[in-house]
Amino acid sequence: MIREIYPHIYLNEIPLPHNPLKTLNSYIVLSGDRPLILDTGFDLEVCKAAFMEGVEELQIDLQKTDLVLSHMHVDHTGLADFLVERGCQVYIGEKDGILLNNYRTSPGLIMGELNKVLNLGQEMNSTEKAVFDITPKKPLAYTPLNEGDCLETGLYQWEVINIPGHSPGHIGLYERRHKLFLGGDHILNEITPNITFFHYKIDSLGNFIRSLEKIRGYDIEQVFPAHRSLIANHRQRIDELIAHHQERLVEIAEILRDGKKTVGQTASKMQWELRYNSWDDFPLAQKWFASGEAMAHLEHLVHKGDVRRVNHDGEAYYELVN
Repeated sequence: MIREIYPHIYLNEIPLPHNPLKTLNSYIVLSGDRPLILDTGFDLEVCKAAFMEGVEELQIDLQKTDLVLSHMHVDHTGLADFLVERGCQVYIGEKDGILLNNYRTSPGLIMGELNKVLNLGQEMNSTEKAVFDITPKKPLAYTPLNEGDCLETGLYQWEVINIPGHSPGHIGLYERRHKLFLGGDHILNEITPNITFFHYKIDSLGNFIRSLEKIRGYDIEQVFPAHRSLIANHRQRIDELIAHHQERLVEIAEILRDGKKTVGQTASKMQWELRYNSWDDFPLAQKWFASGEAMAHLEHLVHKGDVRRVNHDGEAYYELVN
């Protein structure tokens, strides 16, 4: 379903089957000589059909179109190869472009490393594997974007802003004159962006909070997010997101107060808005996301010096410093 949400800017709603996010907001800027499209949906026929329905309704020539990927995640990049084959010029933040192609050429590498760290100790069922196993397996041809780069589309000039956190190389597009922000998964209404562990040297949560504070300083009248509803008051929503993560950090510190815990032990004691009676009932995919988010918070506390990571019998534990 496609609709105009601002003069010459359209929202194309792409279904995300078997995914709690349900839909992706793909944006089309139809002004000037080259249309600009932000994000694509999964590499699935149902996503492709919805995407192309919008393209055809607006009579877009893909050979004269720029496709921008806000970040590396497969719900945003899945159709990129299909669109490259049809002539699109693809752009992505430099850091996420490298990570995306590393992940594509080493299938399961990131997930395998996380599973080893998280020690979840069980296999995904066939449905869960199918959800994860939709990443194209060849490198993507793209042009890297960096802070300060500009993409011009007729009435609009989009400035590239680096906003790491949800992914290490997440970018947003800011239109200064019209005070618009194409934000990807950086600021979402109704739900909180998933912040997960990437590497011990990367403070994902710290980066996310700093990026939120950065965007808070921008003059924005409308945020166009990748999921859920549009956002009119970005500062209010940013304050809510930061407060949520501060509450999470307090919760984790309380969990660690009675002794050191593994990531899985910590995640199992946290409160999650999921309809299951206990941690044992969580599907493995949900355990994986929850544990990754718990680990991002634990590692943020390590970076702050409030928690230390210790090895015990070959497994990582976290304990309060004081």
